[in-house]
Amino acid sequence: MEVKIGVQHAPREIVLDCGQSAEEVERAVSDALSGKSELLSLVDDHGRKVLVASGRLAYVEIGEPTARKVGFGAP
Repeated sequence: MEVKIGVQHAPREIVLDCGQSAEEVERAVSDALSGKSELLSLVDDHGRKVLVASGRLAYVEIGEPTARKVGFGAP
């Protein structure tokens, strides 16, 4: 699952490939925004933990990763 996180006052978004389901990611975001948790905590496919303060979340985009085309030729 590809997750893009926009952070207030940061020039770039955080992009990670997450092994969690869309429902689990949505639940973690909802908990962070409702005040149940002060941090949004997600773990990527390499085992790295990403923590974002819930008050700094601008947006979270949840979706399937897009396949990148490799090679030359007509699209």
